[in-house]
Amino acid sequence: MSISERISALVGPASFAVAAILAVVTAVVAAITIERRSIEDVITSLEADGITWVEVSANGLQIFLDGTAPDEASRFRAQSGAAAIVDADRVINRLDVAAADTSAPPRFSLDMLRNGDGIQLIGLIPGQDGDEAFAIAESIADIAGEADVVNMIESADFEAPATWEAALAYGLRALQTLPRSKVTVLADRVEVEAVGETREERAEFIALLQQDQPSGVQVVLDISAPRPVITPFTLRFVIDAEGGGGRFETCTADTPQARDRIVAAGLAAGATGVVPCTIGLGVPSPSWGEAVETTLVALSELGAGSVTLSDADVTLIAAEGTPQDRFDTVVGELDAALPDVFSLQAVLPEPETLANAGPARFTASYNDENGARLRGRLPRGAIGQSVQTFATALFGAGRTDVATREVADLPSGWSVRVMAGLTALAELNEGQLIVEPDTLRLTGRTGNEDTVSQLTRLLSEELGPGANFQLDVRYDEALDPVASQPTPEQCEARIRDIQDVTKITFDPGSTEINDAAGEVLDRIVEILPDCLHVRMEIGGHTDAQGGEGMNLNLSQARADAVLNGILARGVLISNLTAQGYGESQPIASNETEAGREQNRRIEFRLLATAEVAELAAAADDQPRTTAGILARGDIADWPFEIRPLPRPIAPDGN
Repeated sequence: MSISERISALVGPASFAVAAILAVVTAVVAAITIERRSIEDVITSLEADGITWVEVSANGLQIFLDGTAPDEASRFRAQSGAAAIVDADRVINRLDVAAADTSAPPRFSLDMLRNGDGIQLIGLIPGQDGDEAFAIAESIADIAGEADVVNMIESADFEAPATWEAALAYGLRALQTLPRSKVTVLADRVEVEAVGETREERAEFIALLQQDQPSGVQVVLDISAPRPVITPFTLRFVIDAEGGGGRFETCTADTPQARDRIVAAGLAAGATGVVPCTIGLGVPSPSWGEAVETTLVALSELGAGSVTLSDADVTLIAAEGTPQDRFDTVVGELDAALPDVFSLQAVLPEPETLANAGPARFTASYNDENGARLRGRLPRGAIGQSVQTFATALFGAGRTDVATREVADLPSGWSVRVMAGLTALAELNEGQLIVEPDTLRLTGRTGNEDTVSQLTRLLSEELGPGANFQLDVRYDEALDPVASQPTPEQCEARIRDIQDVTKITFDPGSTEINDAAGEVLDRIVEILPDCLHVRMEIGGHTDAQGGEGMNLNLSQARADAVLNGILARGVLISNLTAQGYGESQPIASNETEAGREQNRRIEFRLLATAEVAELAAAADDQPRTTAGILARGDIADWPFEIRPLPRPIAPDGN
């Protein structure tokens, strides 16, 4: 075989070998390139989704995910993100999930729902073995009475947040105060939702719950009152002829939208300041707001007079001296513009002359101190006697001075007008009534902001459509038994001012109130009747002479003696608590007789809701926990109170 033949025989197999090697190298390079690109694509996709904690690797056929996910949901998101880039079968999930942090306390909350059927409790509170939940349910059972208490409270073995106990104490106080309510207690927030039976009750609830709110706890009060049923549905607006402007004597509306229209029309007609307008039930027509707005515009065009809407009856009384042509034009346009259901009666008073003035006149005056004084003319016979008997029943037999004259030929309905006026007068703290043939005038002062509105409805109903009456009754806050009440801080300050001059002190070893202490107590007793709504403590203190236990008993006896002394002076003590402190709180040195005399003393101080925890901790060695607070038992012993609500004036005066 020649050399060329040998070379040819070797070149063929070598070429195949080289081609095979090149193919393998090309395949490896391609696989590495595809693998690197797959890894880059997966990482890019995960990072775009905010997942940066995953390590991505590959072996040519499979994609491996390594790392620690913060939670199971994040682990699933990572796997799903990788499967969106490469085949899910090629994704190998080797991710771990971080262990949950069990050291962080949960968010504690307690929802308490109270209605006529009972009280429902649900939530998560701090505590061990359910003791706190049981204590809450036991204490709330006193609030529920015979009604059911449904307890779905769970507890977690964590330390209570710093403000939890104060928030819980306030929440329980709110639940006791409000018969229909939902109270949500959080560590730093208490949310109260409730409904009052009347506006007066709503105001009373808010006033109670605004007192002694816990420090560091946000309190949210959402207390509403149902819309009152107003009968008759009445509105009265007056524009004074002397240029005194306009005013609502009573304002009612059926919707907030109608109220806004009415108030805007009243302001346009000359009313000033804040216009109180009650939203109630009993409207005779959905067009009430339109009818009121139309009549106020008409009265404004007349310039002076009054307009009264009582249900569907509209009475427009122009001022004396209004030109006849203007009166006719305005009344005609008003009659055409009123909605169909409303009927209009318009009156233009005639100028008073000797022929039409007449002698008929009845007057009455009243004040809380002197009672009633009746003068003027009444019908003869049984009707006149009935009016006098009616007045005596209203004001009291010993407080009614009657010096009237019985005459004939009085205007029709005279006795009805007089009795309606007397009924209205009896609702005032002081006032004067004048009844004449053409009008009824009532002036005076009241301590009830709603009196003018109530009297307007009363007179409209009693006197009937078209009646001309005038009210000049003003609200005096000094006469308002609620608004004039001193605040708890003012009560404490008044008593402190007295004791800054002369303290209630005791002779050594004595529990008897001596003459000097009795004089101080007499001055304090003059203040206490105005402060029955304030929870206060009478603290008894001794000097350091004698044993500590004996002094503690002696101080308690002295505090009880003062409490009994107040009761003996005819003052209620339901808001007062007597507590002895022995020698533990001196205000002067016990080394001198003068100092010891000062230490033998009585102090009055406010009891705040925040002190509930301290009082509970001192009782029966209970721990400072929720269970410790509640283990004392009856919530009624806690330092807050529920006062009886004032009865509102009814339209019939009862």
